[in-house]
Amino acid sequence: MARQRWAIGRREAIATLVLATAPDVMQLAPLLGGIFTRDGVALIAAYATALPGLEPTLPPTVAFAVHHLHCALHSAVVAAAVTLAVWLTTRSIWIPLLGWWSHIVIDAFTHSRDFYPVPVFYPFSDWGFDGLAWNTPWFLVANYAAICVVAALVVVAPRPGPRSRAS
Repeated sequence: MARQRWAIGRREAIATLVLATAPDVMQLAPLLGGIFTRDGVALIAAYATALPGLEPTLPPTVAFAVHHLHCALHSAVVAAAVTLAVWLTTRSIWIPLLGWWSHIVIDAFTHSRDFYPVPVFYPFSDWGFDGLAWNTPWFLVANYAAICVVAALVVVAPRPGPRSRAS
């Protein structure tokens, strides 16, 4: 019964996954302008894999854009404004927005103040929770193990068969 009531289609599932990854992917967009420079690929790789305190120096305009994209895309205030706008337009909650919301909630508690803190009240405040850093070794292993378990469950989950029509 619950599966029939809450089932989402393939397009909605893909949109949910895209919105769940969008905050991290989109904040890298300003870095892509340098991909065709001599050190562009190395800079992107260094930024994406940086450890606390070892982030590469970015050109000032790129650093500004990356910072504000990170803040805006990880903000509950911004996500609430978008959710409200969608609701006012459609009079319904667009389920894929839950992917974005889940990203914000997870990141808020898995980023420390020292390494990409999540400013949940941006643009009103840069304050963020001082959570357990996602790159803490034991937590990193647990996180990827949980992702693998969920992925395996999704792959092996039974698919609903064709619905029969009542004559």
